Amino acid sequence: MPILPSQLRQHIAQATARLIVQEGIHDYQLAKQKAAAQLGVADTKHLPSNSEIEEEIILYNRLFNDNAHTSNLTRLRHVALQAMRLFEDFSPRLVGSVLSGTAPKYADVTLHVFANSPEEIAFFLLERDMPYELSERCYRLPHNPNACYPCYTFIAGEDCIMLIVFGVDDVRWSPPSPDGKSIKRASIKAVEKLIKGHCDE
Repeated sequence: MPILPSQLRQHIAQATARLIVQEGIHDYQLAKQKAAAQLGVADTKHLPSNSEIEEEIILYNRLFNDNAHTSNLTRLRHVALQAMRLFEDFSPRLVGSVLSGTAPKYADVTLHVFANSPEEIAFFLLERDMPYELSERCYRLPHNPNACYPCYTFIAGEDCIMLIVFGVDDVRWSPPSPDGKSIKRASIKAVEKLIKGHCDE
């Protein structure tokens, strides 16, 4: 009996999740292609979405790494919360794997921050003697297919914190993920609730 497209997508999603967790691959597209190749799938039109892969990562961690993963995720969310409180004047929002619950052991903590100019973030870091690296993060927006925003990266203890800087009015919307859906963002209060929810379990 031939494998249905929906079953094939699930097989690829499961294999992709294993690669991401076991090998620490951060690039979902690369992990999808590697998983498809391992399964002998040449037709890439059945590749799963990022959200499908995230569901499989959460399930995989629940089945095989539950205690270690939960402990690490809670720790990373505490790190995120500390960073968000430090940058509270810039309306920080947690995004990415630490928010979604798919974070590997050494995941970066990624925050969206909002300022009148990127230099405000640079000055803030310099005033506190916090060395940083400057790069940029690009998104495909409806009105601009290659919209790039400054990204300040610094080390806090053993963790890497990434600050992607948007304009002050950009807090009202969220850029799209590779799937086309708006990136989920969480405020300080939302992250506090996430941490409390884990503590209450």
